[in-house]
Amino acid sequence: MKILVPIAKVPDTTSKIAFTDNNTKFSTDGVTFIMNPTDEWYALVRAIELKEKQGGEVVVIHVGAADSDQIIRKALAIGADKAVRVDANPTDAYYVAAQIAAHAKTENYDLIITGKETIDYNSFEVGGMLAEMLDLPCVALVQKLDIEGGVATMNREIEGGTETVEVKLPLVVCAQKELAEARIPNMKGIMGARTKPLAVVAATDAEKLTTVANYSLPEKAKQVKLVDKDNVAELVRLLHEEAKVI
Repeated sequence: MKILVPIAKVPDTTSKIAFTDNNTKFSTDGVTFIMNPTDEWYALVRAIELKEKQGGEVVVIHVGAADSDQIIRKALAIGADKAVRVDANPTDAYYVAAQIAAHAKTENYDLIITGKETIDYNSFEVGGMLAEMLDLPCVALVQKLDIEGGVATMNREIEGGTETVEVKLPLVVCAQKELAEARIPNMKGIMGARTKPLAVVAATDAEKLTTVANYSLPEKAKQVKLVDKDNVAELVRLLHEEAKVI
């Protein structure tokens, strides 16, 4: 079985975020970048588990510049067999999906597993766009995935519960928590990742459908007022006069 796992580069959540050029550009100064957690912890690890059980090959693909190579090598250290980097600026979700689709169309993958969404934009777009471009079925919010006889059996989250679906391969799966448990690269994996193939390919022509007008930071949390549990009158006054919720 041949599995493709798209991976994204995102800022670590502990990084301090700032903007430049009148809040129209994201400043990378002092920012630590990591592999997108839902791509790494769930999509990639489950792909490797399926390969270990049934044989095959796991390929990771990333749209970005050479400064992403360290993150790609981590995916190889965890257990991916090969990597592809599309040498382009990942401008928006549509552009990224188009680059991944251009590669996938030439490789006949049985399964494509993406993370549910990236932790920076949380747009939840690439998986669905990719499936549309490849004319493949797409199942999102997948919490459990098994493959048997060319059929994927999945549990996915729905409002109020879960449902089980079966879909013939090939297909696109958007993974979320519970699909797999994170793996930490061991020394053997780290050393082996140095010699695993990482192909750099040119970007294909694709539209960039969105532009950034400006960025803004979320409002700072308001100061919390603590009220003694026995002072009900003061609590009611604050809710009525300041919070204005009663």
